[in-house]
Amino acid sequence: MVGRILPQMIEVKQGDSFTIPLQFKGRDGFIDITCSELKMEVRNSIDNKVLLSKKGVIDDAIKGKAHLSIIPADTKNLSSEGKYITDIQITFANGEVHTIYPGDVSKVAAFVVSQNVTE
Repeated sequence: MVGRILPQMIEVKQGDSFTIPLQFKGRDGFIDITCSELKMEVRNSIDNKVLLSKKGVIDDAIKGKAHLSIIPADTKNLSSEGKYITDIQITFANGEVHTIYPGDVSKVAAFVVSQNVTE
């Protein structure tokens, strides 16, 4: 599982699996994410075309645990030369939508694909 998450960048190795763990906490403890939906999109930064769309999996709703999985096929056709952007959103059961990544509301995150040698 080669990949990393920085404050404004997710980097994955082309053709590898990578899991993005998520934990929702507030001032008073865990945030219940029952009936919530998580979504991540990767877009071409030049024409804004969606190249990858992933739905999250809730692992423990009461404790606010979830994850997003990137599988080899997701990055197979993405280039290490490409300019990609991403964010992650949660839609709560009451309809509220919050962008949870990147944390800076004035930024978008880069999605970087590192070249893979072995296929």
